[in-house]
Amino acid sequence: MSDADDRPARVEDVHELALAMPHVKVYDGTAENPVYQVGGKSFVFFRNPRPDAVDPSTGERYPDVIVFWVESDADKQALIQDDTTPFFTTAHFNGHPSVLVRASRLGELTRTELAEVIQDAWLSRASARRRAAWLEAH
Repeated sequence: MSDADDRPARVEDVHELALAMPHVKVYDGTAENPVYQVGGKSFVFFRNPRPDAVDPSTGERYPDVIVFWVESDADKQALIQDDTTPFFTTAHFNGHPSVLVRASRLGELTRTELAEVIQDAWLSRASARRRAAWLEAH
């Protein structure tokens, strides 16, 4: 692992890593927030400020929430219950296979950790054929 992989993750890394996965298309979501998809299925997207994700001190909506799909509820729970990660969820995402993270907290992850989250998100949404091909190559 290089020093670049050990450095704190940045928002630019989300874009670079998501685009590096095969068969990815990026779409402008609402407010031109990017949505990364594989086979027409979103796996990472930048969310608009919403009333379910707010600063507990001020009540202001978080302007920088990123959504990552996960394979299962067990994977989701493992990420959000680990106090060493910046991942969280809200009631809006109950039952949804995804976790949230604020862009302002991405630096709590290394670039390598972020890459794993994005790869797992892609794998959770890619077709069985694409998933098998990627796993065989890596």
